[in-house]
Amino acid sequence: MKNSISRRSALRNLAGSAALLGAATAPDLALAADDPPLKGNIHHSVCRWCYGKLSLDELCQAAKNIGIASIDLLGPDEWPTAKKYGLICAMCNGPDSIGYGWNRVEHHDKLVAAFEKAIPQVAEFGYPNIITFSGSRQGKDGTQPYTVSDEEGLEACVKGLKRIVGVAEKNKVNLVIELLNSRVDHKHYMADHTAWGVEVCKRVGSDRLKLLYDIYHMQIMEGDLIRTIRENIQYIAHFHTGGVPGRNEIDNSQEIFYPAVMRAIIATGYQGYVAQEFIPKNKDAVASLRQAIHICDV
Repeated sequence: MKNSISRRSALRNLAGSAALLGAATAPDLALAADDPPLKGNIHHSVCRWCYGKLSLDELCQAAKNIGIASIDLLGPDEWPTAKKYGLICAMCNGPDSIGYGWNRVEHHDKLVAAFEKAIPQVAEFGYPNIITFSGSRQGKDGTQPYTVSDEEGLEACVKGLKRIVGVAEKNKVNLVIELLNSRVDHKHYMADHTAWGVEVCKRVGSDRLKLLYDIYHMQIMEGDLIRTIRENIQYIAHFHTGGVPGRNEIDNSQEIFYPAVMRAIIATGYQGYVAQEFIPKNKDAVASLRQAIHICDV
């Protein structure tokens, strides 16, 4: 991502950052004395990769104190830690990656085998969702930026996802395609507009294939957030946040008015989770997380 840490690089740095934490000022993990109780209209989660300076135990403890019920984007080796704190993983990591997804038929055999293993693991822990990705339009050698058209990629995604969606149905787990921006952070990513993702879901024709509507990414690509959410809520299983521009705190320093977006989500009858996925600029990352939860807790 421009001007920010990418999800991939942040995950690589988690272990090293945690080791350095002891030399830094200890984070304020405790529940603030003046925190009002959460209203309960939004089910709150937080993405692990944004908090590399905290150990997973520290993030889980902070989340529990604030009233957050879930930690997003954990793998199977991390689920027991979340469970220890009475938390779930509302959006589990899958075996594919942002650049390596379903829009190329040559990927399908490998992806199907990996998801056939991963989906039952998610179900065993009782978690609702596993993330997946469309893949990139970019050529294999990086020199041909648009080797796959949107229609060709859509058809390939539908073909591949139809091979695995039955496993999701059997295990009662949602297979969730994340919508990302291709303008700033993920050049050439294919699922970069809501309408494209919705069309994939329609053609696959399963209630177990849904979208992860990332508010940050779709503000960059489309805007018109509230109307788009209202019109497509049946295809949305999960939400992520982030401040635009910069993907930092969701406070008044950025352009999205999150309370209005949250009220619109609630009005649809949505019962899933909203996960904070911003990169804190504040040295007290937990304070920024606490603030974001109360901004969204309408």
